[in-house]
Amino acid sequence: MTSHNTQRTMASASAPTISDIVMMDALPLGQALRARRLSCVEVMNAYLDHIERFNPTVNAIISLRERKDLIAEAGQRDDQFRRGEDMGPLHGMPQAIKDLAATKGLRTTQGSPIFKDTVPSADALFVERMRKAGAIIIGKTNTPEFGLGSQTYNPVFGATGNAYDPTKTSGGSSGGAAVALALRMLPVADGGDHAGSLRNPAAFNNVLGFRTSFGRVPQSGDDVFLPGLSVTGPMARTTADLQMLLAVQSGYDDRVPLSIGDPHSYETPPLTGTMKGKRLGWIGDFGGHLPMEAGVLDLCRAALRTFETMGCIVEEVTPDFDPETIWKAWLVLRAWLQGSRLNAAYDNPATRHLLKPEAQWEVEQGKKLSAFDIMAASTTRSAWYQVVRSLFQHYDYLLLPSAQVFPFAKDTHWPKEIAGKRMDTYHRWMEVVIPVTMSGCPAISVPVGFNAAGLPMGMQIVGPNRAEHAVLQLAHAYELATGWTSKVRPPLLTA
Repeated sequence: MTSHNTQRTMASASAPTISDIVMMDALPLGQALRARRLSCVEVMNAYLDHIERFNPTVNAIISLRERKDLIAEAGQRDDQFRRGEDMGPLHGMPQAIKDLAATKGLRTTQGSPIFKDTVPSADALFVERMRKAGAIIIGKTNTPEFGLGSQTYNPVFGATGNAYDPTKTSGGSSGGAAVALALRMLPVADGGDHAGSLRNPAAFNNVLGFRTSFGRVPQSGDDVFLPGLSVTGPMARTTADLQMLLAVQSGYDDRVPLSIGDPHSYETPPLTGTMKGKRLGWIGDFGGHLPMEAGVLDLCRAALRTFETMGCIVEEVTPDFDPETIWKAWLVLRAWLQGSRLNAAYDNPATRHLLKPEAQWEVEQGKKLSAFDIMAASTTRSAWYQVVRSLFQHYDYLLLPSAQVFPFAKDTHWPKEIAGKRMDTYHRWMEVVIPVTMSGCPAISVPVGFNAAGLPMGMQIVGPNRAEHAVLQLAHAYELATGWTSKVRPPLLTA
């Protein structure tokens, strides 16, 4: 009779192995391609096989293109290498773009049945830059309808499961991107962030998400003059890869007059440097204002001790500004920006019923606003920025949790309660990210570990306005001290 242990050994021996190619991070993968140790066709086949195996479990990558077309495009990238042509850091790498961003010739639905058959004729600006850097666009990553809510589900493609527990939410709105990244279905990923959409899914999937300063990554659109709250940024498993993709995405473009004036360049300065003596201000739960699920603050405080072992000075600080005032001002600006974007679909009787309730609510809130309301909210935002700026005269960085709850069941629309406190809007449970959004400062979500159920959490490292490199440096030093993304891989990859 075969023992249970022997059966288990035989089953695991017969299970298909995971390709070494997909387990490489982006920069080593690029080096292997340039050294011709790997071909672009080999890389594409390895990723497509891996996606075919794991994506049905989590539903992270959508609108996947035909394999034959992708292999042909990879072959063209190999031909370019043979001719001595190198397009850039992403040459020959498979990429899937968040389904809110326009991709030329590839369906862009925004998770809405209204746009389920929309095929753009041009790329979003950052997508254009990723293509020029050599990326092969293989498909899209799943997102909530119109990106509303930090929970990735929509009526077009369904829900995306967490990389560490597919029955749980992936977060959002860059949920598909974070899960694809964590499960090695992509080498790096793009995302956008208004209310934590890069930071929350990074925390929920044990990867890195970088909310950039306004204008760092140019965003084209119908309006290019009014400063908004949404930004585009990179996601990765290492800070070096994060920096590489940020270099691809960022740099001035005259189509976007408010973009930061630095030239577009693939060059990246070193991330090394001592963190000894750096002063870190731990904001935490804003002096008890923000309810937190049990375990969130414990994991973050453990990370604070890691910073102290690195030589940093960590102090608790509660900003001298009413967090409820920040929240109320953000609600006004959010309704103005999101309501304006969705108003045409709301006013059309043929499409209103296709908008989810949260989208209709944003429009309805926006219709109540006057220009004076918007100006008052923007003035509050400006006052809050000055408080944050004054904090950076004493601290080099500020720290907060990336979320107030751990990943919850993916069939739950949004948490109605945290630690006994009722949530009064569909996004109140993510309030911890809003002060950073309203400050306009750059912030990286870095992993801080796992709760007893094996679910990940993250912490925001916030730097002064436009100090992306400094934020990357601290995140890099922390990564060397912890190694969370490589140390604890999703169970699907280790089973």
